[in-house]
Amino acid sequence: MLYQYQEFQKALLQPLTAWAQATAKTFVNPSNPLSLLPSATRIAAGYELLYRLGKEYEKPEFRIKNVMAHGKTVAINEFTVSEKPFCKLIRFKRFSDDVSVIQKLKKDPVVLVVAPLSGHHSTLLRDTVRTLLKDHKVYITDWVDARLVPLENGTFTLDDYVHYVQDFIRTIGAKDLNIISVCQPTVPVLGAVSLMASAGEVTPRTMIMMGGPIDARKSPTVVNSTATNKSYEWFENNVIFTVPQPHPGAGRLVYPGFLQHTGFVAMNPDRHVQSHWDYFQDLIKGDKGDAEAHIKFYDEYNAVLDMDAAYYLDTIKTVFQEHALPTGKWVVGGKLVKPQDITGTALLTVEGELDDISGSGQTRAAHTLCKNIPERKKEHYEAKGAGHYGIFSGSRWREMIYPEITQFIRKHAVKGSKEVAARPIAKKPAIKAAAKTASKSARKVTARKTVAKKNA
Repeated sequence: MLYQYQEFQKALLQPLTAWAQATAKTFVNPSNPLSLLPSATRIAAGYELLYRLGKEYEKPEFRIKNVMAHGKTVAINEFTVSEKPFCKLIRFKRFSDDVSVIQKLKKDPVVLVVAPLSGHHSTLLRDTVRTLLKDHKVYITDWVDARLVPLENGTFTLDDYVHYVQDFIRTIGAKDLNIISVCQPTVPVLGAVSLMASAGEVTPRTMIMMGGPIDARKSPTVVNSTATNKSYEWFENNVIFTVPQPHPGAGRLVYPGFLQHTGFVAMNPDRHVQSHWDYFQDLIKGDKGDAEAHIKFYDEYNAVLDMDAAYYLDTIKTVFQEHALPTGKWVVGGKLVKPQDITGTALLTVEGELDDISGSGQTRAAHTLCKNIPERKKEHYEAKGAGHYGIFSGSRWREMIYPEITQFIRKHAVKGSKEVAARPIAKKPAIKAAAKTASKSARKVTARKTVAKKNA
């Protein structure tokens, strides 16, 4: 009944939030006499805050219309490449009318960003995508809110997640692909690439894993402790609810987005209270810049999606309770996940020094699991002063982490192609050495014959 109660509360608040929004506008409209009252600005700020706290937050758009690439402004066209019931593969195609820029765009590396399916929409990685587009061809996974997926499409499990990633890799083409996983998808991405390697398939050129729970036993955080201190049955009985009518996914068991949002806020309640108080003060002072920044952040932060119950419970059990990946016991579709089978893919792990969601060492554990990737193809980077969100968004992402990632991608794109080209001609030095030895032997034989003739 909790989901139904939430829907009722939302319907009840809708008239109130609409009224609050209208009232806020009334007290700042210069043509309205009420705006001349001494306390008009404060009243308007109060109603605006009430509106922001009570409104419903829909899924945001990426809104990336253009970026700077190779010194020029290039247009961006966002379109769907592949569509599955629970996810879309989106590409951000870059366009230019400058021939020299077009040639450079064509040579840029291809990147697949696997966005987290952990409560927020993929648009949370807007800054990640916009930055990558400067130097890369970019694809991203755009997860669908489970309450919008009809029951006839079946459930979505952690195994399905792995298979989705594999299908998307094959759709784009693994040979020259660089795959970036942010937070939660580091586990299914490593599973997907491991299974492809075990099957003898071509694997991506590089894997960049950022702030994810590869081994959640290392430096456990509050998130990890919550998952381990409660039983699987507790989660099954306390956080799983049925989607009500009139949503397209009515009848589906989900971990609701509104519960996830409550959990997000509960992790740092004081910070959110202070943020809203600062927003109220900014409105009174007329500080539009800071107020706009607050709106942008919370439009994204407050927009959440439902996750299919099967996937959520699988993740709790497999990743956080059984630690199946680092202990070598994870089976996907009847096949054991063996990261040690990965040999041709370069690995970069990124962690934030102040990450309070994925603790220190959790992502770096991938290096131990992928023991057969040559050491020259492995790197780790710790971003000083970066929290969890700072790994993929904000100034630390753009100024500290992104340069490391793009350098890593280009380094292994070049080195990888040289190594592939070198294999067929690897015997040349040996052939030359053999020829040199044979020539030397022939000269010795000739010299002996000459001496023999003179003695004769």
